[in-house]
Amino acid sequence: MSQAVAIRDLGVGDVDALIGLYEHLNAGDAAPSQEAVRAVFAYPGLRHFGLFIGDALIASCNLAVIPNLTRGGSSYGVIENVVTHADHRGQGHGQAVIRHAIKSAWEASAYKVVLTTSRKDPAVWAFYERCGFDSGDKRAFVIRR
Repeated sequence: MSQAVAIRDLGVGDVDALIGLYEHLNAGDAAPSQEAVRAVFAYPGLRHFGLFIGDALIASCNLAVIPNLTRGGSSYGVIENVVTHADHRGQGHGQAVIRHAIKSAWEASAYKVVLTTSRKDPAVWAFYERCGFDSGDKRAFVIRR
C-alpha cells in the first residue's frame, strides 16, 4: 500500500527533519543555533514548505515574499534551498514542492518568482525549466563574504 503524499508549511517542530534533509543539499553544514531557528521561522514573509510521504520529509524549499515599490507595489518571491532526499529524486517530488511555492507566491500577489542555483549540472537547469522558470529572463550575480 502506498502512503499519502502531502505538502504543508513547516514549523519549528519540523527543524530536525529539515536539517536532516539539508544533508542532501549541502552535506556537512553546521547545524543552526536555536536562536537562528526561532528567528527564521518568525521572519515575516518567509515560508518553508515540505513534501511528506507518510511522516517522512522528502522534499522542501523556502519562499520569501518581499514587498516592493516597483511594479505598482507588487511583491516578488524568491525560492531557495530546494532539496529532495537522494533516495526519492526523479519522482516529481521536487517539482511538486516548487509548484506549491509558486502557487503560494501568486496567492500573495507576487508579480514574479525568482530562483537561483549554484548547481552547474545542465540536468538541474532543465529541471528548473520544467518547473516553469526561464533561464534567459534575468542574470544573477552573487557576492559572498
